Amino acid sequence: MRRAFRRLGTTLMAAVLLCTSWAVTTAQPAAALDPTVGYLMAHFTGESATGEQIYLAHSTDGLRWTDLNNGSPVLLSTVGTRGVRDPALVRSPAGDRYWIVATDLRIASGTSWSDAANRGSTSLVVWESTDLVNWSAPRLLNVAAGISGAGNAWAPEAIWNAATNDYVVYWATNSLRDGVTKHRIWYVRTSDFRTFTAPQLYINRGSGQGIIDTQIIEVPNSTGGYRYYRASADGHITIEGSNSVLGSWTTLGNLSHMGISNGTGGGNVVEGPMWAQFNGRNEWALWLDQYATGRGYMPITSTNLGSVQNFRTRTDYAMGGSRKRHGSILNITAAEQSRVLGKWGSTLPVNRIQSYNFQDRYVRHANYDVRIDPNVSPAQDAQFRVRPGLAGASGTVSFESVNYPGYYLRHYGFDFQLASNDGSGTFAGDATFRQVAGLANSSWASFQSYNYPDRYIRHYSYVLRLDTIPDATARNDATFRLTS
Repeated sequence: MRRAFRRLGTTLMAAVLLCTSWAVTTAQPAAALDPTVGYLMAHFTGESATGEQIYLAHSTDGLRWTDLNNGSPVLLSTVGTRGVRDPALVRSPAGDRYWIVATDLRIASGTSWSDAANRGSTSLVVWESTDLVNWSAPRLLNVAAGISGAGNAWAPEAIWNAATNDYVVYWATNSLRDGVTKHRIWYVRTSDFRTFTAPQLYINRGSGQGIIDTQIIEVPNSTGGYRYYRASADGHITIEGSNSVLGSWTTLGNLSHMGISNGTGGGNVVEGPMWAQFNGRNEWALWLDQYATGRGYMPITSTNLGSVQNFRTRTDYAMGGSRKRHGSILNITAAEQSRVLGKWGSTLPVNRIQSYNFQDRYVRHANYDVRIDPNVSPAQDAQFRVRPGLAGASGTVSFESVNYPGYYLRHYGFDFQLASNDGSGTFAGDATFRQVAGLANSSWASFQSYNYPDRYIRHYSYVLRLDTIPDATARNDATFRLTS
């Protein structure tokens, strides 16, 4: 990506003005009720076919990361541009609700950076959850609609603000203001990530200097002299401190003394600053994406954020199998970690489903239809993970797409399609099958419908159907083999 446009993101909301005085309440930290023991990172991977979606990684020490869900995305955007970047993980102060807010942008669809910045989506994409593993359908919140001439809404973040008893959602918008078109940081307030105040200008660097990426962290006991610290990619990586999210900020310096900049200072050119505190101690990591060299994220750490001179480089880290682009890190409790690893931590093999009577052909999805084809491209269209049957019956299986996680092979009107699991009993039944000895060859396999046990998966003119099996031709068509 170009330096000015590299870091993208999104957060949320649709319009309603909260017109009240900003009453100050007793300051309470926005933290989960139980101690945190692990770390969850949300990120995207790049401009590949499925790279601009939501990926998760887990760490036990805050430095070494393991990709979850076998390195595949865990959530797919089906709204707006159908792609997301720069996800922010947000937890309520009580730890009973979560949101993911992300940029509505898919460069892989052929969108140019100029179009994305000047004529792009002004909405953020939002998912909501009560347990961190079961998420709502994505929704669009047009936060930048109230900004005159807004060209986009990128790199959203959100932080709980105890002073106003709601969340401050902030992001970058490119627009003309005071005769200069550039990216500035704007914010809205919201209590539910559905309704929000009118957008207000938050950060505006001098002259023509734009700013896209900024992230705030709250620190306990105002370590270093401030309750909040802000890192921004604004030509440098500028560090600021404040005791109020919406108050004045003090510039503490940048990272030029470490040979790190966002372009203006040369050296190691980075973007996407991402904060995380280490569990159980007063030490913080600032992760920086080395996009200019393609080396991905690196951490620098500090035990006192009050001075930029306290940062130290680290080499004892590992980023896992996938390249991680601008995201966020959430410190998670033991209960949260158990749920997350229970859903996405296990490693299931990737399988293909080979036809018995056309052995150069494999089951694949194409535009959500399902058929058997030779030489499948991209290869992931013919790759599935065989999961326990969604209907819950012992000995049954369901087939989840590798490149469309959460999408399963299911029959509808006895035709097959790749469809998103809507959580209903009907979907679970339609997507569940019993693996039995192959009807044409017992060393192979056939797949009997769970809710129509007189019917089996078979191909007919290369298209997958759910049929009764009256003759030898049908038995051949209904016989398959799971291969690597």
